[in-house]
Amino acid sequence: MVPMPSTPPPLLRCPLCGAGLNAQGITGDAAVKALVCGSGHSFDAAKQGYFNLLVGKGTVFEADTAEMVAARFAFLDSGHYRPLAEAVAAAVVPGVIPGELFTVLDSGTGTGHYLRVVLDEVSRATDSCAAVALDISKFALRRAARLNPEAINLACDVWQPLPVADAAVDAITVIFAPRNAAEFSRVLRPGGRLVVVTPRAGHLATVAARTGMLSIGDDKDAKLAESLAGYFIAESTLDLDVRMILAPADVADLAFMGPAGHHLDRSALAAKLGTSEVDTEVEARFRITVFRPARLSP
Repeated sequence: MVPMPSTPPPLLRCPLCGAGLNAQGITGDAAVKALVCGSGHSFDAAKQGYFNLLVGKGTVFEADTAEMVAARFAFLDSGHYRPLAEAVAAAVVPGVIPGELFTVLDSGTGTGHYLRVVLDEVSRATDSCAAVALDISKFALRRAARLNPEAINLACDVWQPLPVADAAVDAITVIFAPRNAAEFSRVLRPGGRLVVVTPRAGHLATVAARTGMLSIGDDKDAKLAESLAGYFIAESTLDLDVRMILAPADVADLAFMGPAGHHLDRSALAAKLGTSEVDTEVEARFRITVFRPARLSP
């Protein structure tokens, strides 16, 4: 079994009844074995280290497949997007108060690589840090739980009410993931920050042209602002360009790890890329926007 947190999780709530979730199985150095609410609803820990809080009739949102997750893990583990992870961490840490508990919610955590860097940076500023990581893909959460065993890794649908208590987190990170503005506003503490990463026009254009990846529309910023309107106000924006020289295998992973992976066949993709061993120069274009709550209090 993958190691799991040995301390109580941040304030969580039951996805069935909304009551608070408490950790069971904490004795000395023992790991959390289950999350249980006062109404008796119980969610056991999977052997891979995460908790499945998906309930109801399901979701229309398509979870990443095992193959897509494997491609993302290989690409991110190679460090190609490390500058992005460091920039996200730098956007989070100004909210840390040394000596006080700082709680991070990573919505759409994927393989957990970005959260890993955020937690490492936060731990340098305070010795009290907690994290909740959300994703709908069990394949992603298996890897995220291994990379971030101190976090509470939860399978849930971000479009449903989040299994997090009101005003329970200090920072939310959303990196290429859906944004539920109303729920983010509810769980973020007054004065907290929402850090959102979106691609800019021209992002991965070289690879997109060769693989059939979706292009980035010019209205991306307008859609971001619209999705958060009424709940959050943009405080700062940072544009980050990352130039990479990628081997053919890295290019294939990059194309397959994102939304295009849902409609791309890996073998067909390899055929498109050909057998050439020539490296490809690629530029990733990111926009990191820090938002603050539109209202400081309910």
